[in-house]
Amino acid sequence: MEKINEFVKNELSGWKLWEILWIAISTVTILALSIYWKEGLVGIISAITGVVCVVMTGKGKVSSYIFGMVNTVLYAYIAYGAKYYGEVMLNLLYYVPMNVVGWVMWNKHISAETKEVEKKQMSGKWRIIAFAGSAIGVYFYGLVLKRMGGNLPFTDSLTAVLSIVAQILCVKRFMEQWVLWIIIDVVTVIMWIMAFFTGGESVATLIMWSVYLLNAVFMFVKWNRESRRVEANV
Repeated sequence: MEKINEFVKNELSGWKLWEILWIAISTVTILALSIYWKEGLVGIISAITGVVCVVMTGKGKVSSYIFGMVNTVLYAYIAYGAKYYGEVMLNLLYYVPMNVVGWVMWNKHISAETKEVEKKQMSGKWRIIAFAGSAIGVYFYGLVLKRMGGNLPFTDSLTAVLSIVAQILCVKRFMEQWVLWIIIDVVTVIMWIMAFFTGGESVATLIMWSVYLLNAVFMFVKWNRESRRVEANV
C-alpha cells in the first residue's frame, strides 16, 4: 500500500499549470461532445483513457502505460466494429505487449528530481537510419498490402509502420518519436473523418485522434527543449 501511495504521489507531482489545463480541457471536451453526439460508453472510456495516456506520455509519467493498456484494448474493439482490421491487429498484437515493455523500461529511467522519465535525442546518424528505414518499410509493406487487395494500402502501411517505429522510440525515450506521431495522427484523423461522413458513429474516437495531434505538437516542443537541456548538462 505504501508503494502504491508513493507511486500516485510521484505521478501527481511536477505538473505545470498549462499541462493541468491541457489535460482538463481535452478530457472535458471529449466527454461533453461524446455525450452530445450520444457516443457509447466504450467509445467514451477509450477516448478519455487515450487522451490521458498521450498527455501522461508527453509529461514523461510511467502511468501512461496503464491508461494506454485500457485504451489499446477498447480502441481495438471499436476499430473492429469499423472494419479497420489493420488497426485491430496493430493494437492487440503490438501495442498491448509494448505497453508492458514500456512500463518496465521507463521505470528504470525515472529522474529522482522531476519524477519524470529521462528524455533524450537520437544522433544524426540514427535519425537518418530510423526515418529512412521507416520510409523503406512503408513502401514495401504497402506493396504487400496492395498485392493482398487492401483498401488504401500505402496509407494503411504508413500508419502501421510508423506506429511500430514510434512506439519503439517512445519506449527508448527518444524525442524523435513525436515527429512520427504527428504524421500518424494527421493520417488517422483524416481516416476517421472519412468514416464519420460515410456513416460512422464513433465521434469520440475522431475527437480523440484530433487531441492526439495537438498533443503531439505540444509534446514535440516540450521533449525537444528538455532533451536538449539534459544533453547540455551531460
